[in-house]
Amino acid sequence: MASSSEVRREGQTFAGGSLLVRYVNFVKLPHTLFALPFALLGLLVASREQPVTWRLLALVVLAFTCARCVALGFNRIADRDLDAKNPRTRARELPSGRLTLAQAWAAVLVAAGLFLGTAWALNPLCLALAPVALVFIATYSYAKRFTHWSHLWLGLADGIATPAGYLAVTGRWSEPWWLLVAGALAVTFWVGGFDVFYALQDEDFDRAERLESLVVRLGQRRAILAAQLLHGLALVALVLFGIGAGLGVAYYGGVAIGAGLIAWEHQLVKPGDLSRLDAAFFTANGIVSVVVLLGALVDRVM
Repeated sequence: MASSSEVRREGQTFAGGSLLVRYVNFVKLPHTLFALPFALLGLLVASREQPVTWRLLALVVLAFTCARCVALGFNRIADRDLDAKNPRTRARELPSGRLTLAQAWAAVLVAAGLFLGTAWALNPLCLALAPVALVFIATYSYAKRFTHWSHLWLGLADGIATPAGYLAVTGRWSEPWWLLVAGALAVTFWVGGFDVFYALQDEDFDRAERLESLVVRLGQRRAILAAQLLHGLALVALVLFGIGAGLGVAYYGGVAIGAGLIAWEHQLVKPGDLSRLDAAFFTANGIVSVVVLLGALVDRVM
């Protein structure tokens, strides 16, 4: 294990040694805000068909948070040996010893149990789909060991949030049928695009460890072009989602602002220059989903 002088705390984490802080950092809890607004977008659209209570809203937020804790926690467990080798990640809770493997598994199992409990409390369809969702989001952790397209696996793991929010309210598939497909694809392409950016910083390590990514496959310049393509497809899918849901001008205004933020994000990251990657990855993407949701919310109440 590296000495304290060689290990730096990873970005976007909290200082402090309490067990709560260690668990929060273990699953990067603040990153829940990236895709949670898209789960709420599905809920918001479904509210035109059935009323949404505060209880239902709380269950959806809890279910999404627990699912994400399962996904991130399992990922940290699966990657603990790789994280210990990578200078960027060796300060994480498991390789640094701030959490034991037993504590990590306890967090994942508790989150999985709470997720299944919230699915049961929502409706029978959510309960039936919940185990499938857990398997899918957990097995993403192994995707980079055999496919360059692991970014889209991660994207779809987040992308099911929009259909899930809708199904939590209605208990049935959407009409038109492609509405929820468009919502899922929008998030899949959006997350997949910025995950390509995230992989830029680990290019050398991934090559050395024979891990797969579009950055490894294509190199930085072409991988960034792939991310641009994915983000373009995400915007198209958001427009289609708005058409299928019958959303209005405020929603498309939110999508337009989101498009501007994505364009700004792509101006920040250049091949060979990742100095502003944090601003692109964390700041821009943290706002995109929020402005799209706010546009839909304004449209809903108008």
